[in-house]
Amino acid sequence: MSNRVDLVVIGAGIIGLATAHRYVVEHPGRSVLVLEREPGAAWHQTGRNSGVLHSGIYYAPGSMKARLAVSGRSAMVDFCRENGIQYDVCGKVIVATRRDELDRLRALQVRAGDNGLDAELIDRNRLTELEPNCAGIEAIHVPSTGIVSYAAVCEVLSHQIETAGGSIRYETNVLGIEDSEQGARISTSAGEIIAGLIVNCAGLRCDQVAEMVGASDGNRIVPFRGEYYELVPERRDLVNGLIYPVPDPSFPFLGVHLTRMIDGAVHAGPNAVLALDREGYRWRDVSASQVFEHLANRGLWKLARKYWRTGAGEVWRSLSKQAFVRAVQRLVPDIRAQDLEASPAGVRAQAMDADGQLLDDFAITQARNSMHVLNAPSPAATASLEIANQIVQMIDAREG
Repeated sequence: MSNRVDLVVIGAGIIGLATAHRYVVEHPGRSVLVLEREPGAAWHQTGRNSGVLHSGIYYAPGSMKARLAVSGRSAMVDFCRENGIQYDVCGKVIVATRRDELDRLRALQVRAGDNGLDAELIDRNRLTELEPNCAGIEAIHVPSTGIVSYAAVCEVLSHQIETAGGSIRYETNVLGIEDSEQGARISTSAGEIIAGLIVNCAGLRCDQVAEMVGASDGNRIVPFRGEYYELVPERRDLVNGLIYPVPDPSFPFLGVHLTRMIDGAVHAGPNAVLALDREGYRWRDVSASQVFEHLANRGLWKLARKYWRTGAGEVWRSLSKQAFVRAVQRLVPDIRAQDLEASPAGVRAQAMDADGQLLDDFAITQARNSMHVLNAPSPAATASLEIANQIVQMIDAREG
């Protein structure tokens, strides 16, 4: 059966739902359909992240990540307030535990100013007031950082999309896309759809969808599993808010940190290792096609040669709980192995270009009848409402 829809959004993660929501609000009367291969929304990255409302402190001034994280955090707080979604702007500390980290810490404070953020350099005494159990010689306090459940945000977005006349179809796989003068013909596991425009927000599989219309620009998703522990309930009082290390500027992840969740749990992680499946949440989740893709990816081999020491450390922390504990103890020395229990992992959809460089910023490409969000890892959830706003502006510009 064939039917025509003005806008089809592929993917019911937070970017896809925010985009559909923005479009249906801005264009009442037009038809919007969200296609999702899983049984529900927020099934992968959105529902498995640490729930942080990022401030935007880490990102290069002027980049999409910096601009949209700063404005997106404010927009997300407003959305949560207006819709009764629980959130907490609790602030965070970024902690230097060694003297050789101080220059990087102070450079980060300068970057915060460049991005228009309030970030105070604090001494050991002030750090102890905020986080009594945290070790550190200096820190940056970022009061605008917060926590929320992005799955709860998606529940509200889904409801509002359907209330406004949009539709969401779960358990529907996109099998192929064919461009034509009349629009995009989408073959799915539930039949055929003609779309005036497609917005691809397929997350871990966005490059595969983009390849259906030759719009990947040589980028491919390299899945990295983020492994977490959480503090047992009786030890949660060791952490008041969010405690982060000074990031390594040569590595695209923030390092093992401690995050109080909106439900009161305290997560430790993530440890980042190459996943052997797009949805490879455990070591035993292995896809032969994904392993072959890794082996054939020359860019990944370049990355491995450059970061092999860092990567080996991540793998070792994955295999050795005690090694993971030592990483956490750099921030909170009183945490012991028995204080940590395993928590569900997530997989980060990190794009890599044809030269083996990990994309540092959000990336959106366009084709004849489609747009493709090809790189939207953290802080994309924080920035999702503003990313959606930008996508809808791009749609309007196409039509204008």
